[in-house]
Amino acid sequence: MNTEQAYRHCLRIAKNHYENFPVASWILPRRMRLPVAAIYAFARRADDIADEGDSGDEQRIDQLNQLSQQINSLFAGETSDDPVFIALADCIQRFDLPESLFQDLIGAFKQDVNKKRYADFAELMQYCRRSANPVGRLMLYLYGQTDRTSLGQSDAVCSALQLINFYQDMAQDYKELDRIYIPQDEIHSAFVNESYFNTQLTDGPMLILMRKQYQRADKLLQGGAPLGKSLKGRFGFEIRLIIAGGSRILLKLNKQTDDVFSRPRLDFNDWLWVFWKALFPG
Repeated sequence: MNTEQAYRHCLRIAKNHYENFPVASWILPRRMRLPVAAIYAFARRADDIADEGDSGDEQRIDQLNQLSQQINSLFAGETSDDPVFIALADCIQRFDLPESLFQDLIGAFKQDVNKKRYADFAELMQYCRRSANPVGRLMLYLYGQTDRTSLGQSDAVCSALQLINFYQDMAQDYKELDRIYIPQDEIHSAFVNESYFNTQLTDGPMLILMRKQYQRADKLLQGGAPLGKSLKGRFGFEIRLIIAGGSRILLKLNKQTDDVFSRPRLDFNDWLWVFWKALFPG
């Protein structure tokens, strides 16, 4: 398989998975679409190892360790016949991508296997630093804007989006994966316990707890929002779309006063608002 075929394989993977936020969309600059798809295909594979199928935890960790070794081999200049790694090798060489960002992602997926609860917000943010922030940083490397300010703003946006994703998936994460991504100390301080997650109970204490989470995520998201203005052209527009989409989902989460465990969906009017905010960020 040649490099072009490998990229097309990755693009099919990206297009076959629904996400709230666009992946390798038509809005991105053409030169970024295939590299973004290659990075997505790699992350999708690691995510599937951590979460999908019937493998035991030990087997999942072994497979993620193998993935880590494959990344190490790519950076050592070794070749692969795997289409995802053929495309990824080309990305790494063309854009000088750091190995640490890929290894951080794999480390986060290992953490998904081994860790189900987070003691406090600082511990949760350490997870976001490895699970979400590397993706944004890789995008900036593809674009060619890796100054300290841009990287910091990207980290804020990516961590916020990760938190928002947790809030959307609370019921599914608990029921299917036995994971809770709300800090344990804040759960206890709000006089909430795990029975709330088991029965999907929404009452006063749970609403207060979740509003604190939403407000903090919104502060992070808005703190990174200037990135969308500093990035030019189609990529900047894409980032503004993503930020506006996150803001809209947070708004809908805040309005779900009867059921904080329900996953909000963006409808046509929501998307009109998102596009308007991206076009005219103010």
